[in-house]
Amino acid sequence: MTQTYFDLPEKINEQLLTRAKKLSPALLCDGMQKLGIAKNGAMDASLMPIDEQKIMVGTACTVDTEDGDNFPIHVAIYQGKPDYVMIVAGKNSMERAYLGDLLAGAADAVGLSGIVVDGCVRDKLGLKELAIPVYSKGIMQRSPVKKGPGKINVPVFCAGVSVNPGDLVVGDADGVTVVPRNVVEKVIELAEEKLFYELQRATLINDYKQARENGTELPELAPSWVIDMLDKQSYSTES
Repeated sequence: MTQTYFDLPEKINEQLLTRAKKLSPALLCDGMQKLGIAKNGAMDASLMPIDEQKIMVGTACTVDTEDGDNFPIHVAIYQGKPDYVMIVAGKNSMERAYLGDLLAGAADAVGLSGIVVDGCVRDKLGLKELAIPVYSKGIMQRSPVKKGPGKINVPVFCAGVSVNPGDLVVGDADGVTVVPRNVVEKVIELAEEKLFYELQRATLINDYKQARENGTELPELAPSWVIDMLDKQSYSTES
């Protein structure tokens, strides 16, 4: 398809993408929570990776479709470019697969960083063999239909989250988080702060375990915020 049928959103800054690759969807959710963003960008719990070992980070491009119609997905993939994550707002359709390993293989060939499908896919074993991460709500062997036109690179609602073309999309074994483009840098900063805190906590937990095993003095295991909250609350042992 040499003709261009739509424009892709501007890619997120490469430095921000590099920083995001060191963070998990959970940490980014925590960052959004600190900003008071509703639902924290977390897609539905039922949306899970085909292969839990793969990590997905990229700029959102979107497809709006329904009832297992994958014609607009074909169009979007053949016009795709590296570093974009395709968000398929499939309206939670579970009756047909929106794509299989051939179409995902084409997405892999053009360099897409991932595919998120609010609906089903098929060819699970074939999808696992591809380098591209794929997320879906289930596996269904029934084939897609081709009707169109659908919509490409418009604001969509996918797996419980509003997604605009150009947003940051990050996925791992836990699921997918979408960060609105206008707060990406701030959310990454807050997520990095949380990562630093978690690394400190992990070190302390390990130190406690070692002290217990060695019979030496135990460090304080409870975080300071737990102690602060306990000072303001009380527990009764009465039934």
